[in-house]
Amino acid sequence: LKPAAHALFKKLKDEELELLVQAVESRGAWESSCVWAPRGAKQALPPQVLLCRLYRWPDLRQPHELKPLCYCAGGRGGCGEVAALCCNPHHFSRLAAPETPPPPYSKASCGPFWPDVPQHPGTQLLEFSCNGGDCHGSSVCLLPGDRSSALPSPDTSLSWSTLKDGCWCKLAYWEHRTRVGRLYAVHESSVNIFCELPRGSGFCLGQLPAAHRSRAVRRARGKIGRGLLLSREPGGVWAYNRSEHPIFVSSPTLGPPGARELTVLKVLPGYSAKVFDYERAGGVGGWRIPGEGPCDPHCVHISFAKGWGPCYSRQFITSCPCWLEVLLNRPR
Repeated sequence: LKPAAHALFKKLKDEELELLVQAVESRGAWESSCVWAPRGAKQALPPQVLLCRLYRWPDLRQPHELKPLCYCAGGRGGCGEVAALCCNPHHFSRLAAPETPPPPYSKASCGPFWPDVPQHPGTQLLEFSCNGGDCHGSSVCLLPGDRSSALPSPDTSLSWSTLKDGCWCKLAYWEHRTRVGRLYAVHESSVNIFCELPRGSGFCLGQLPAAHRSRAVRRARGKIGRGLLLSREPGGVWAYNRSEHPIFVSSPTLGPPGARELTVLKVLPGYSAKVFDYERAGGVGGWRIPGEGPCDPHCVHISFAKGWGPCYSRQFITSCPCWLEVLLNRPR
């Protein structure tokens, strides 16, 4: 790739080369500016593919494997200069695709979590406790598998007040079955969720209360690092994994049409996934998982570093040490 890269560097202005050096040296630790390369030059690889291959993914082949991140002006059609395109390698992510899942972890582990309690789909609700804030506005998702207990009445904080203040989603951070901190309202089109981020702003999990954390939670929190970028884009919501460890995502719109079973997608570092599709959500009313009861069709679950579901030792999201709940406002 060296001859092609040198040929491209000769075409970049000094300012663009300086921006490229900053982006590569920081390894995407903060949101860098676009690096504009001229279009139309005869070369074997498009500039963005060439630099992504050189600095991030040696096995990258085609442009369609890449997705511009939400803060890339090149991904929105450029900055008025039709003859240029962005080739900043940290302005792109690779598209996550469903992997071939391993066989179920254990058939025995898929049975009722509490064998002494009759299983009635739709009535097995979780009893959650909250630290660092009251439980007002907790999730309306009904998650199964634990001893039956009544949840508070359905969340009203995502209806009138959400529409009034322009919030498109709220975030809840959980450690196992305990919600930590208050709900975080998202007003901008994108938000960073992280424990450690040199530059930038967003939902910092590292600032939340730290009392009575188990060793498993502390280990998982140590893997969050730069976390993820959650963005609302035309047609849906995307998650970009900025950390150095996988994240695991589930939502009612991730599975194939008509699916009535849990789909958990593994998103590797540097990859993006469309975690929610607004158009598909319109036909998912009354969505339920067999044996688990109903689920809010406008809710996304994201676990840091640990997966759950039939193919993992953890059957339920509440068994994951650190996870995030994305409570989406229904678009008008």
